[in-house]
Amino acid sequence: MQDLKLGVIGNCHVSALIDARGRYVWACWPRLDGDPVFCSLLDGPDEPEAGFFDVELENFARAQRRYEDNTAVLVTELTDAEGATVRITDFAPRFKQHDRTYRPAMFIRIIEPAAGTPIVRVRVRPRFGYGSERPAPLSGSNHIRFVSGEIGLRITTDAPLSYLVEEQPFALQKPLHLAVGLDETLPEAPHEVARDQLQETRQYWRNWSRFLSIPFEWQEAVIRAAITLKLCTFEETGAVVAAMTTSIPEAPDSGRNWDYRYCWLRDAWFVVQALNRLGATRSMTEYIRFILNVVALERGGTLRPAYGIVSGSGLHEREVTSLRGYRGMGPVRVGNAAAFQNQHDVYGGVILAATQTFFDRRLLQPGKAELFEELEKLGRTAAAVALEPDSGLWEYRGRTSVHTFSAAMCWTACSGLARIADGVGLADRAAHWAAEAERLRGAILARAWNPERKTFVESLGGEHADASLLLLHAIGFIDARDPRFADTVAAIERDLRRGNRILRYAVADDFGVPHTAFVACTFWYVEALQALGRGEEARAIFQDLLAARNDLGLFSEDVDVTTGDLWGNFPQTYSMVGLILSAMRLSKTWEEAVWRVS
Repeated sequence: MQDLKLGVIGNCHVSALIDARGRYVWACWPRLDGDPVFCSLLDGPDEPEAGFFDVELENFARAQRRYEDNTAVLVTELTDAEGATVRITDFAPRFKQHDRTYRPAMFIRIIEPAAGTPIVRVRVRPRFGYGSERPAPLSGSNHIRFVSGEIGLRITTDAPLSYLVEEQPFALQKPLHLAVGLDETLPEAPHEVARDQLQETRQYWRNWSRFLSIPFEWQEAVIRAAITLKLCTFEETGAVVAAMTTSIPEAPDSGRNWDYRYCWLRDAWFVVQALNRLGATRSMTEYIRFILNVVALERGGTLRPAYGIVSGSGLHEREVTSLRGYRGMGPVRVGNAAAFQNQHDVYGGVILAATQTFFDRRLLQPGKAELFEELEKLGRTAAAVALEPDSGLWEYRGRTSVHTFSAAMCWTACSGLARIADGVGLADRAAHWAAEAERLRGAILARAWNPERKTFVESLGGEHADASLLLLHAIGFIDARDPRFADTVAAIERDLRRGNRILRYAVADDFGVPHTAFVACTFWYVEALQALGRGEEARAIFQDLLAARNDLGLFSEDVDVTTGDLWGNFPQTYSMVGLILSAMRLSKTWEEAVWRVS
């Protein structure tokens, strides 16, 4: 049975998910939102025709794996019953070359004997058209091609081709190298490419990690989360995908199967916020480039909640029947109809993501008047729609309301513009946006507080709390010392807490009542507890939540509150962001932990 004990490799152009025995089970081609040429994650690992790429060890006994320290290089070791071991090193090349970042649509796999003489069988079985086509291998002198229409995949290798094409077992006596890439000639010998690009890729990630401003505690967890977030960026356009997969259900047989391989403006704001806190500001500048392109194309200051990683690419939702689904739990969806909803919180997210550019003197291209003018267009829309119904951040498909979080984020858009205007010396615009923010804040406070239940509620005039209310203090809408915030946290504990996990909400939606916990919501709860002065509780829940990660330190979207199983799309940026921000809030400072130790 497939599970989410997966590792991820990538280079901000392509990525692959690899299971505990070194099998590629998911890889979209030739970019993050493309056709999953390795798709067994959604078609069952025991289906003989499913798309995968693995190294099968004869007489297999056990496996172990790890990331090389502070890199996106994954090492898997398979050992047989006699102790013979094969070591598999996987990575996607990424490094500086000619003053540019080299990040080809390519994966490199090195297979080498680590002990004894292991008997292995290498199987490369891509499928095209979302699992509907199994292309036949075409052998060249040192490569195998898989071609169908405009899709082409080439494996260039120094391994004996007949063993690969016929999937025959052989004794692994020396290192073998396989470059999986576009249907193009590899300019150098496979072992030279693999050796040189492995070293360069290691160095890139270690240099990138070295300049992160990490907290003293939980350093390994934060570094792994940061690298994972970076891998979820599509550097060519600046977009940030919410996750690398589609249709992994949020809960067993729930039908909550969505395609997350696109750029949600809300999720991207969270990612930019986390990476900024770590000092990795380049993703922010790239994302602003993406946003400016979106705003220019949309015109009029109206935004959709999600976009393709290349602006203009379609997100129209459809179901494919050629893949059975994760653990057989379909449907498999491509595209996402939520992209065409009204979700008003996106305006605040975009403006928050851009705000730092006006104040951070490290940036070579700080925010200028032109950017402020574009943001004002979004602010005018936010002010106009703040108190109108939308689908909300939970993307309800069957109803709309004036959601408290959406309205509060529109307030954030206006207050953010006031701060920017004040910072750049535009006093009249600062006064205008401050007045708009005050108007919205008064209206929201009057209608979002339920005095009978003593809590803020998820929609203006509503009755129920949801987990998004935990963010009201984080976005500056209400002070954590305000008794209403403490009462809201108490209501969420009463209604949404399950053990040490927090549900998004506990009322029925289009698919019934949710029963798995949204990982990010528990991190929001941790931060709320810390803000309320309940630091020891916050640390205990944080530590417990860290234990829910898979063995490589990665999270999906949801966790079963009873079994602890991970569910939902993977790896989930929301979840990794929550880990980073909570760790930074809870950690001892370096001064407390190191420099004042006697």
